[in-house]
Amino acid sequence: MPPPPRRPRLEEPTSLGGALTPDFPLDPTTQAACWVGPRHLAGDDGRLYDVVADTLAGLGWTSLTIVRGRKEPDEEEHLQTLRSTVLHISPDGLRWAQWALADQPFQLGERPIAWQVSARTDTRSPAATWSAYFTPDVPGEALADFLVALDARDQPTTPTAGPELVLYAVTVHGWLRDADQPDAGAADPTFTSHLSFSEVPPLIQDADLRLLTADADDVRPYGWQAWAEPVLGAPILWAASFGSSVPHDLVAAFAHTLSSTAPVLRQVLPESTRERLLRAPAG
Repeated sequence: MPPPPRRPRLEEPTSLGGALTPDFPLDPTTQAACWVGPRHLAGDDGRLYDVVADTLAGLGWTSLTIVRGRKEPDEEEHLQTLRSTVLHISPDGLRWAQWALADQPFQLGERPIAWQVSARTDTRSPAATWSAYFTPDVPGEALADFLVALDARDQPTTPTAGPELVLYAVTVHGWLRDADQPDAGAADPTFTSHLSFSEVPPLIQDADLRLLTADADDVRPYGWQAWAEPVLGAPILWAASFGSSVPHDLVAAFAHTLSSTAPVLRQVLPESTRERLLRAPAG
């Protein structure tokens, strides 16, 4: 399955002030673009591949398409076994990003993984030191800025800051610290999107040896987890999981952009958050 077709990316304004309104009409037949907020509920506009791939191309990363399986000419579409993974590799070979939506059954919060980002300390080691995972509808702007911060690092695996930097990145935009764990969690003012320094889910790739030796009853290593749950108990909109070895400053870059109050351009709005979004015409 090839990656989705690309569409041009437009830059966002720094602010629209009071121009955003929930009453701006949407016409699903024309899919006219509009500025929307808050961005953590705005979804990915169906362009999560495009935004990330364009960002990595601009950074000089190399892209490879890996095709597995086979496809018979007369085979029914739902029986075809062809799968493809697009792999983007940094010039130094220490970091890579994998588009695996059509290839991986791994899920976060019952949503499939779209992008997996990994880094290692030495090119002689084939194993990742850490990995981070992002489902569809993660705002592409946040993932792109995470990758820009990763690319800018001389060494992508060395810690340079503590977890407090991540919380500062969102609280400066008005998010509220968790009342029970103020040093380990925060949420937007509507308590729809969350950021938590908590146990890393199963199957997360990380060099932390506790992931390999922990029994079912043991406390797993902690890493940053983020998700949006528009309706309590209903399916989540998106999720992101950062392994325990992901440097906090990289998570902070993601969190800062995710929680930004600047609107984002969208043509396709998530069904579960459409009524919560403020909108203004583009142009």
